[in-house]
Amino acid sequence: MLSHSRFLLGGLVMAAAVAGCGSGAQPTSTATRSAAARRTAHRDPSVDVRVSVSAAGRLPAPVQDPATTAVGGHAVLMGGLDQADTSTNEVFVTNGASSRRLGSLPYGVHDAAAATLGGTAYLIGGGEPSFAQIVSVDAHSHSSVAAYLPAAASDVAAAAIGGTVYVVGGFTGTAPLNTIVAWPGSGSPRVVGHLPHPLRYAAVAAAGGKLIITGGTSGIDATTDVFSYDPVRGHVRRIAVLSRPLTHASAATLGGHVYVIGGRGSNLDTQTNTILAIDPSSGRVLRAGRLPVGLSDTGAATVGHSVIVAGGRTAGGVVSDRVYVLRPRTGVGR
Repeated sequence: MLSHSRFLLGGLVMAAAVAGCGSGAQPTSTATRSAAARRTAHRDPSVDVRVSVSAAGRLPAPVQDPATTAVGGHAVLMGGLDQADTSTNEVFVTNGASSRRLGSLPYGVHDAAAATLGGTAYLIGGGEPSFAQIVSVDAHSHSSVAAYLPAAASDVAAAAIGGTVYVVGGFTGTAPLNTIVAWPGSGSPRVVGHLPHPLRYAAVAAAGGKLIITGGTSGIDATTDVFSYDPVRGHVRRIAVLSRPLTHASAATLGGHVYVIGGRGSNLDTQTNTILAIDPSSGRVLRAGRLPVGLSDTGAATVGHSVIVAGGRTAGGVVSDRVYVLRPRTGVGR
């Protein structure tokens, strides 16, 4: 059992972030694949999803791949990798303009996910080695193990729909996972569905009552799939195909669309600065903006009517300490 440890939260009550999904995957017909393939990134003059991007500040230290969640008017970044590719237990908080160190996790961790239920934040899985723990962090800055995943998993993504957290894919340390795990905040998490193929490092966020799962790594290759999980119908379906493979991107919701931020291809030095917006109903993929520099492995969280994007890794292998704020150009998200 994990002993209690303290974040220096200074009275912040941790709240939600990030992605996860699903139920039984449905077969995808040739016609469906063809229709999805047509939904590649483009401009649509009837829908303005563009965002402006501003450099807002710096983190206390560079970090990539932190588990990131929104806390009131702040984003909290937990763990991740430092410039030496070493797992960190640092916890940072940023509102964009200013950032500070809050405290530390019970252990160093990267490739974890974060989500919130009932005002309590949860750190889910991660590595390395791969962890099975779901760790709760309460308003009194205590942390403890709340549950265990069915299989230890890093490279996961997670988010809440209603009162349930869904954990997508991952890697056990020896095998990639195609599972979708549900956890309602008590009891044991359980597998509720399967993706069409194993998936790691997907960009996942909730919008319109659905989980949108974009890209990720299947085997060793980045993918082009965009999947949707509908918890009411209880199945996974492919709704779009990206114009190029993408993995290690981040995702956040703004104005009813899921924004997919940065990422890279299968190679370590193929970072992109592209920001995409995905309509969860139609699967339409729209170009929404660009980061000042190509970044993968950023932390992203929706805070009010903006998205805070922090940290990440450049094509040159430099770990970033920059914080950017994405805002709608013409009232998107308001």
